[in-house]
Amino acid sequence: MTVGWPWLALAGLGAYHGLNPAMGWLFAVALGLHRGSRKAVLQSLLPIALGHALAIAIVAGAIVALGVFVSPDLLRALAGSILVLWALYHAVYGSRHRAGLGMRAGFGGLLLWSFLMAGAHGAGLMVAPALMPLCADLGGSASSGPLAMSMLAVAVHTAAMLIVTAAIAVLVYEWIGVDFLRRGWFNLDRLWTAALFVTGLILLVGAVPLDAA
Repeated sequence: MTVGWPWLALAGLGAYHGLNPAMGWLFAVALGLHRGSRKAVLQSLLPIALGHALAIAIVAGAIVALGVFVSPDLLRALAGSILVLWALYHAVYGSRHRAGLGMRAGFGGLLLWSFLMAGAHGAGLMVAPALMPLCADLGGSASSGPLAMSMLAVAVHTAAMLIVTAAIAVLVYEWIGVDFLRRGWFNLDRLWTAALFVTGLILLVGAVPLDAA
């Protein structure tokens, strides 16, 4: 079975997560403007990426652990159900639950903020379909294979997220300015919620055995 598509999906979702201002680039720009320094923008990117990676890694670890005890179909059904419920939650309450952080935040504060924001937005859950073929369908139980693949998957996703986040943050800070958010930026919340919901449905459909359809 080829595993090419999960890697592409991980990188694509990483880029998509980096595009979302709630995942970090907007806060990085705000820190830079507050401190009057491009260095502050660049220094904030690493803890933001690490916090995001931690949120993804928790989901990857859960998939590895659950894959030892449950069948792939049951794992897909469980993840799909959680995604659909999370999408509904995000649609109703998502805008009311934002992690706050002051402009004097240090490395640890930025990392924690990024982790909480990624978790609240279901970023790790959104990546679950791409993680499953790599982390849960490798055979074996507690071998190093699934763990190593999950770590590599998190790294690929985070690298793509960091590249896009850094590019947008620098562009906005140096040339575009934050005023464009009021003029021309599109609201990603609805698209994000739809992505969670559709991903959950895909997993639920994939959990149904072909002979039962």
